[in-house]
Amino acid sequence: MKKALSVLLAGAMLAGVLAGCGNGGNNGSSDEAGNPNAFKIGGTGPLTGADAIYGNAVKNGAELAVEEINAEGGDIQFELRIEDDESDPEKAYNCYNKLTDWGMQLSLVSVTSKPAEAISVNLYEDRIFGLTPSASSVAVTEGKDNVYQMCFIDPDQGTTAADYIADNNLGSKIAIIYKNDDVYSTGIYETFVAEAEARGLEVVSVSTFTTSSSTDFSVQLNDAKNNGADLVFLPMYYQPASLILNQANTMNFDISFIGVDGMDGILTLENFDTSLAEGVMLLTPFNPSSEDERTQNFVQKYEEKYGETPNQFAADAYDCVYAYKQAIEESGATPDMSAEELCDLMIQQFPQMTFTGLTGTDATWDASTGRVSKIPTGVVIENGAYVGI
Repeated sequence: MKKALSVLLAGAMLAGVLAGCGNGGNNGSSDEAGNPNAFKIGGTGPLTGADAIYGNAVKNGAELAVEEINAEGGDIQFELRIEDDESDPEKAYNCYNKLTDWGMQLSLVSVTSKPAEAISVNLYEDRIFGLTPSASSVAVTEGKDNVYQMCFIDPDQGTTAADYIADNNLGSKIAIIYKNDDVYSTGIYETFVAEAEARGLEVVSVSTFTTSSSTDFSVQLNDAKNNGADLVFLPMYYQPASLILNQANTMNFDISFIGVDGMDGILTLENFDTSLAEGVMLLTPFNPSSEDERTQNFVQKYEEKYGETPNQFAADAYDCVYAYKQAIEESGATPDMSAEELCDLMIQQFPQMTFTGLTGTDATWDASTGRVSKIPTGVVIENGAYVGI
């Protein structure tokens, strides 16, 4: 069996807004009119379409955190609203307008990078604080003092992947297949190449694909094979990665693969043979098989409520809500404050805060970039499940 490794707007008329933005739900409210004593958290994400596994995981993770916090009956209560942007920037913009009409005070920005880049501009102009669980593009936070990330940024993933390969002697002749119309994939690719050169790794093959050409990877795999690669780096999401693993197996190309955190979700992909991912290693912010009590409680509740094992996107969203709770507690914020007043408090609070959640201990944020600093967890896929290493 092949072994795989993975480190893993324009204004619109009202009719267009209603048609282009699906309502993902309004959770945690006491009645239809909402709870006047609750902080309103809004966000957008792909709840339908090709990237729906990510958007729904974020929605579910955030919902679970809100339900837990509200059930405690403390002074801090939340209302949550996630709108369906279908991973489209223009639709995300329409959803954002709907959320501000609703009265959003704090934002989860968006799930994927391009919509998040669009929304972050509005958040900055409107002075609404944003904390994205998973939009990892540098441009999401760049030049915006009020937009932060819970996830690792793309450049860090590229550097970490190259270092991991070098430190563990996983390969010396590297092939790269990346998606050249996706900022997530290209951002990781660019820093990977720079760090690979610095670490003495030889890149022998570079090939690309686009959304419209993401079904046949025989040319890319043959180029890697013909150039003598001993490792293929896949900076991409799980859908094309699953096809690459399958096609490599079909053509008897026995080689190791290494990817990034977007590979999380491959084990729950419908009709994917998980044996093709046996031996996959990920450097990920979340391990659902971790034995710590907090993670196990989260996984149990999530599985009972949603019928599936949570991925890192769900865990990052769960952490976002709890990070907001901590920041509100420590800053003395109250739900009657305007979004701009809350924004000022969050800007002061987050850089001086240390947060421990499901996706990392002692997480801190850089005031100048909004980037998070936390230690990733190493896992390996064995028998269709993540196992800590």
